[in-house]
Amino acid sequence: MNEKLLGQLTQTAVAWVLACLFVGCAVVGGEVPAAASSKEMSSLRGTGDMGVIIERGDGSVLIVETTTETVLARIEGLGDLSHASIVFSRDERYAYVFGRDGGLTKIDLLTASITKRIIQSGNSIGGAISQNGQYVAVSNYEPGGVRIFDSSTLELVADLPAIASDGTTGKTVGLVDVPGQKFIFSLFDGGEIWEVDMKSLPPVVTKHVGVGKQPYDALVSADGRHYIAGLFGEDGMAHLDVWYPEKGVQRILGDYGKGEAKLPVYKMPHLEGWAIAGNKAFVPAVGQHNVLVVDMNNWQQEGTIPVHSQPVFVMARPDGRFVWVNFAFPDNDTLQIIDTETNAVVHTEKVGKTVLHMEFTPRGEKVWVSVRDENKVCIFNTETFTQEKCLAAKKPSGIFFTDRAHRIGL
Repeated sequence: MNEKLLGQLTQTAVAWVLACLFVGCAVVGGEVPAAASSKEMSSLRGTGDMGVIIERGDGSVLIVETTTETVLARIEGLGDLSHASIVFSRDERYAYVFGRDGGLTKIDLLTASITKRIIQSGNSIGGAISQNGQYVAVSNYEPGGVRIFDSSTLELVADLPAIASDGTTGKTVGLVDVPGQKFIFSLFDGGEIWEVDMKSLPPVVTKHVGVGKQPYDALVSADGRHYIAGLFGEDGMAHLDVWYPEKGVQRILGDYGKGEAKLPVYKMPHLEGWAIAGNKAFVPAVGQHNVLVVDMNNWQQEGTIPVHSQPVFVMARPDGRFVWVNFAFPDNDTLQIIDTETNAVVHTEKVGKTVLHMEFTPRGEKVWVSVRDENKVCIFNTETFTQEKCLAAKKPSGIFFTDRAHRIGL
């Protein structure tokens, strides 16, 4: 290209840019859209700082905002929420509520309304949403099995009865999503772990048999690699490395459980409540007043932390520095905080009667705590460990913030 032509092109380009700055210009595919009016802008909002609180006594939920720490709305008519849990659509607009009565309810956070509600079984125990957000799966006690639905329409796309290799039927538990468009769950009565590949329909199911007696709950690590099921019928846990499923299920933590002493267990700990900080997992001991420290490199216990009572949830602040612990009846009025650097309890707080659940804000500056029998949800500063505010709620239990939409297994 000669210098004269280059100079002409440069002058043309400069003139075009100046014209766009002062007059406005078209873009490929049409005109630049007009700016929204101030009225339109004021009616728009994001969902990244929203959440849902279960009001288990009334079959209702509260929609809340973590920025202003306020209740935005209440939605009623969701059935039996005595053991309810929630997952979110990937755009964080919709929440899927799994009720104990078999109800699956899709609610719209922006309009504070029920989009659709179905009764898909007689008794369900939680659910999961697929990696791409296309499918919602529900784990059932009665009639057992897992049912999978289109997340947009709640139309059934797959029905997986829980029939073990020996013909045993029964409950399914520990349902989670993992990378690769898969769900994983356990058969309580059949002692199996199933992987469900949803990349095509009908789904492809891989069954791991003989994993242990009565897996009662499970979790998946935050990176989606480790699926771990607790065993109610014997000590120990079952571990599936999702990266290498062909290696099968391995037994780990052989002493984890009720032990030979058969201590009274007031409530089995929730495995979802494992706290992971670095390469260490902080695990609630069964029937003991301890939190166990586990090395995730070899899945061996490396320490024991004495705590106030039998732990239920052991949950790490998002940065992993501190772990917050709540406890089973009759000592369920208390929270304790563990420093993960020293493995020592650094704070104990009496919160109120029947603390059921905790949820950290997305970056961990606050934690919300449900106090069922005092009809309140209290908000704590996680740096100072001080209670700053409480919100009224009717028998609150689970607290779920929308950032879960982008976290594996939640």
